[in-house]
Amino acid sequence: MLEIKTPKTRRAKRVIEKRAPKLVENGKKTLILHGTKTSNVLNAVLTEIYHLKKDNSVKYTRRNDNIRPFESGGETSLEFFSLKTDCSLFVFGSHSKKRPDNLVLGRTYDHHIYDLVEVGVENFKSMKSFSYDKKMAPQIGSKPFFVFIGEGFEGVEELKHLKEILLDLFRGEVVANLNLAGLDRVFVCTAVSSNKVFLTHCALRLKKSGTVVPRMELVEVGPSMDLVVRRHRLPDDNLRKEAMKSAPELAPKKVKNVSRDAIQGKFGKIYIPDQQVGETALPYKAKGLKRERREAKMKGEANKQVVKKPKQDS
Repeated sequence: MLEIKTPKTRRAKRVIEKRAPKLVENGKKTLILHGTKTSNVLNAVLTEIYHLKKDNSVKYTRRNDNIRPFESGGETSLEFFSLKTDCSLFVFGSHSKKRPDNLVLGRTYDHHIYDLVEVGVENFKSMKSFSYDKKMAPQIGSKPFFVFIGEGFEGVEELKHLKEILLDLFRGEVVANLNLAGLDRVFVCTAVSSNKVFLTHCALRLKKSGTVVPRMELVEVGPSMDLVVRRHRLPDDNLRKEAMKSAPELAPKKVKNVSRDAIQGKFGKIYIPDQQVGETALPYKAKGLKRERREAKMKGEANKQVVKKPKQDS
């Protein structure tokens, strides 16, 4: 039987409470690792990915001989590092004659491998190779835009999977409200072919347009590279359903007689009871009613006088 270790210090208790499941989870952290052998290009790619995600990423520079994500038993060390650093995303770089400049992008669920995409890096250009005003450089912690160009992201299974992982990798923490000043960069992904994607990073310049919405200009700041999809592994259906579960407390409460439409927006039905107009009290009495009642009263008194009999003497 496995031995269950309980925390003995307050610091260890705080760490365990921080990693415990929550209704609203923390932002996803990224683990960056090197394989047995890496090239200069791959070292530059991993370093620049770390700079783009410096606020929520962990980078190890030591070589790892035992990590082979696509092989059975080769993911044990990777899952150990994921548990140790509390990272749910990882980028693993390796270089070999069969697969040069190889990047493995993946996600974990409960610190076990969830899905994987293996890509090859070609035509890499670092940030230093672009000349631009350094004041325009994107700030750490800012939110990026994403642009996916090409039909392959909707029809090709490999590119659809790569799109999901790229969104998770670079979008940062999920927030409810955004400030326009905090949107200062954009990732442009272009599907060149059924297995090749051109990825570039641009800065946004906001200029006056004469309206409330400013005019935007894109300035390429790097890095840029071509990603050639080699292998990918989708999660099992049962594992996907388990990972997509959400707490019932976060489910929106259903409001009766209210529905939403893509065109009309929010609309609903209001119940109004039948109005009895005849029984409704009027705020004033019309003069005609007063005259009719006065005439009816006088007529009734006259009839009483005629019907009244005279008294008889005994």
